[in-house]
Amino acid sequence: MGFDQGLSTMWTADEIAQLCYEHYGSRLPKQGKPEPNREWTLLAAVVKIQLTADQACDRSDGPVQVTKEVVSMGTGTKCIGQSKMRKSGDILNDSHAEVIARRSFQRYLLHQLHLAAALKEESIFLPGSQRGLWKLRPDLLFVFFSSHTPCGDASIIPMLEFEDQPCCPVSRDWASNPSVETSDNLEAPEDKRKCEDPESPVAKKMRLEPRTPGGTAHRQSFGSQEKGPNPPNVSGSNLTAEELASVTGMSPSGAQVVDVYRTGAKCVPGEAGDSRKPGAAYHQVGLLRVKPGRGDRTCSMSCSDKLARWNILGCQGALLMHFLEEPIYLSAVVIGKCPYSQEAMRRALIGRCQNVSALPEGFGVQEVKIQQSDLLFGQSRCAVQTRKADSPGRLVPCGAAISWSAVPEQPLDVTANGFPQGTTKKGIGRLQARSRISKVELFRSFQKLLSSISEDKWPDSLSFWQGAAGGM
Repeated sequence: MGFDQGLSTMWTADEIAQLCYEHYGSRLPKQGKPEPNREWTLLAAVVKIQLTADQACDRSDGPVQVTKEVVSMGTGTKCIGQSKMRKSGDILNDSHAEVIARRSFQRYLLHQLHLAAALKEESIFLPGSQRGLWKLRPDLLFVFFSSHTPCGDASIIPMLEFEDQPCCPVSRDWASNPSVETSDNLEAPEDKRKCEDPESPVAKKMRLEPRTPGGTAHRQSFGSQEKGPNPPNVSGSNLTAEELASVTGMSPSGAQVVDVYRTGAKCVPGEAGDSRKPGAAYHQVGLLRVKPGRGDRTCSMSCSDKLARWNILGCQGALLMHFLEEPIYLSAVVIGKCPYSQEAMRRALIGRCQNVSALPEGFGVQEVKIQQSDLLFGQSRCAVQTRKADSPGRLVPCGAAISWSAVPEQPLDVTANGFPQGTTKKGIGRLQARSRISKVELFRSFQKLLSSISEDKWPDSLSFWQGAAGGM
């Protein structure tokens, strides 16, 4: 087993999920978490996987031992409308958990670059081959975890007729070609908002017991079925995608596709829109989408689109790229227990990006590893709905978002409506009314990094700033 391969296989999806759930319970404050039995939220995180110190020096073919550490975490379900956006960059436009976790990760990377430049403490970065540039240590990688399927393209998942809860992974050919005709008497789901989030459709019907030992990959999301036959595994079928698609209204497994999970994300202007036909032909897959807003349209791309972008351009962002020899890519994406399709995830993050070209040197579409855990997030909509049972009152998404970064100073940040929780209208615009992961605050952190490095050690790409640093 190769060194890199060993590092990437010395963890399981359940280990990553469990680590993140424990971190959520022990390190995040009560403030910003859902109100019990009334609210739910979503969770995302970045986990660092690193060889143990003794094995970093000894790259033998023996068993690989690694450490796993959460370095950033985010919760949240909200997104502000276009009319609330601010040119000053002091508001969080997008507070979905995946975006909060990634911005928190950028804060962690800024801190690690500061450590590397100061040469005071051990950092995840090593000096690169060019002046002022750094590269990631070869003995570590990063795994992205999300408690739910990303909104947008990855959430368009076929529902099969034999399912009590339509949430099993389906064949790759079927996920990439869902435009089938279903019987005329089938209707689209009545309440579209119930299908905006991957966790929400048919939540009461979702089975919560773990996967049965030896269960097939087709049932990896929710274990065995009590009703209906288990469809045969068609992954080794000799039929082509075209032959399978020619069986109108049938998936490659032979089961009737009766509908698809709906995503509330809207097609961006200029894209070919969804057909909105009843049943499985409702959505067009592979399109760019913006997150839905209640009345006020948002300008935030779906989490599927953002993860696809990070899989091409890296997670570091443009500012940090000035100091890096190569982008920082995620080696794997792990999804918690929820409605899920392996093929829809691959299509959304990798497949639809294959024609992207003319990228700068070092950038490209990555073959990111995608896995699902059998562990359910305790604050997810499904879990809260199950505990709530027949209790009165409406279940609503938590309005707050929590950011956590593995940094020594003020690692936590709790926001609502894009500002620190408790901010009043009168306070907007003041320093204390800025989230630590807002654009303006991340830029301020970048400026502090610059000021800690002598100009003769700046990378060449920042030469235009030299002489102007004193005015920052």
